[in-house]
Amino acid sequence: MNDFTLLIPEFAVVGLAFGVLTADLFFLHDRTKHFLAYGSVAGLGIIAAFSLIFLWNQDGSLYKGLLVIDGYSLFFKAFFLIIGVFAILGSVEYVRRNLDHPGEYYGIMLFTIVGMMLMAASGELLSAYISLELLSFGLYVLVAYNRYNPKSNEAGTKYILLGAFSSALLLYGISQIYGLTGTTRFDDINLALSTSSGISPGLLVGLVFIIAGMGFKVAAVPFHMWAPDVYEGAPTPVTAYLSVGSKTAAFALMLRFFSEALLPAVEDWQIILIIIATLTMTLGNLVALVQSNIKRLLAYSSIGHVGYLIMGIAAIASINSSNEISTAYSHLAANGIILHLVAYAIATMAVFIVASALFNATGKEEITDFAGLARHSPLLALTMTASMFSLAGLPVFAGFTSKFYLFNAVASQRLLWLAGLAILTSLVSLYYYLRVIRQIYIEPPIEDQVIKVPRITLGVLSVLLVSLIIVGIYPSPLMETVQHASNALFSSESVP
Repeated sequence: MNDFTLLIPEFAVVGLAFGVLTADLFFLHDRTKHFLAYGSVAGLGIIAAFSLIFLWNQDGSLYKGLLVIDGYSLFFKAFFLIIGVFAILGSVEYVRRNLDHPGEYYGIMLFTIVGMMLMAASGELLSAYISLELLSFGLYVLVAYNRYNPKSNEAGTKYILLGAFSSALLLYGISQIYGLTGTTRFDDINLALSTSSGISPGLLVGLVFIIAGMGFKVAAVPFHMWAPDVYEGAPTPVTAYLSVGSKTAAFALMLRFFSEALLPAVEDWQIILIIIATLTMTLGNLVALVQSNIKRLLAYSSIGHVGYLIMGIAAIASINSSNEISTAYSHLAANGIILHLVAYAIATMAVFIVASALFNATGKEEITDFAGLARHSPLLALTMTASMFSLAGLPVFAGFTSKFYLFNAVASQRLLWLAGLAILTSLVSLYYYLRVIRQIYIEPPIEDQVIKVPRITLGVLSVLLVSLIIVGIYPSPLMETVQHASNALFSSESVP
């Protein structure tokens, strides 16, 4: 018996999206359409509160295991709803100044949130694929939403073409796994791999195609070529949402897939992920050193962080001295991945909101355009600095805590050299983050102009800034929640 009350958050967000589109078409004039943003935020806040209060300890599955509702999926549902709140609030001023049809913009963004929520709950490959496409179709439109900007049109075209290619790879990989195991459910795939003498070449090919398809979605090397151009060309709030939302959803899916379906074949796929993680964190941080556009710099920074997260997935299991699969540190790795996703989301969202505020005031987005920002807007400067320090992994900020947990998990799996490389690339990233901070505090402003920032934007930035510091100094409450989420993935294992 399916308990559809477990899907109330998804149904509610779909209803909210249709409500926003209806209000935009029939009830609101152009001057009042900015209220759609606040209505969307209020709706998402109510749905997030409902999910946390009434569904937190609920467990179940729907449609014979296609969707899994547990502590893990509920954590990410609430997280995606919160991301949506900040993404919409950070978009208000930009949309008012630069984009047409705000109702359609917010409505599409709400539909993408539904896709992300279903990705985290997917317990089967085809439902995961459909959820991913629901997210991707909305993002294709949002990236190309500024139709009067050639860069936005170019970014949308590239994103659609490469996204379609990656979807084809993913679907082919799914077909391979189904053809050789007879199932697409994660638990049944796990059973099939456990009862076989070893992974067949055909199954390995299917797995490689799935990794490649997911690699495109998260911009992992060598599947990253779309990210810098798309990040630069898309509207800045969309870039923030793309960088945070889509990556978080993709890693939520990947972590469940590898931990619930592929653990018996860890010896075959771990080395693939280690190679991808090594290339991704190295190339992302090195190429970021020479960027002059803030959005391209953040694109390569994002690629570097993808490398850290893939490294964490590679560390969810290992082969011990007895040639047996060890999951002794699986919880530690899962906790590190989830915590880093949260820290990365907070810092990245704050950075892009600052960049959007600067663009709204000046129409510029080069790194040199941040010169003298501390004189014009101390709060923007402080938030940008704290966020960059967090992304670099410096103490006191959330990024330090998350990297500590993540790198410790990798080192615990006897991958000391990989953890060492991650620390080294983090030190490299500090250099290009300091380039931006130098512009903010040391370089004189190019033009003497006043940067007016709406109160709602200042409020959002203040919340994000405080969150960065709280998670960095006192992460225990968040870690308890993260532990509750990861327990759902390894319910049969004991917590180390």
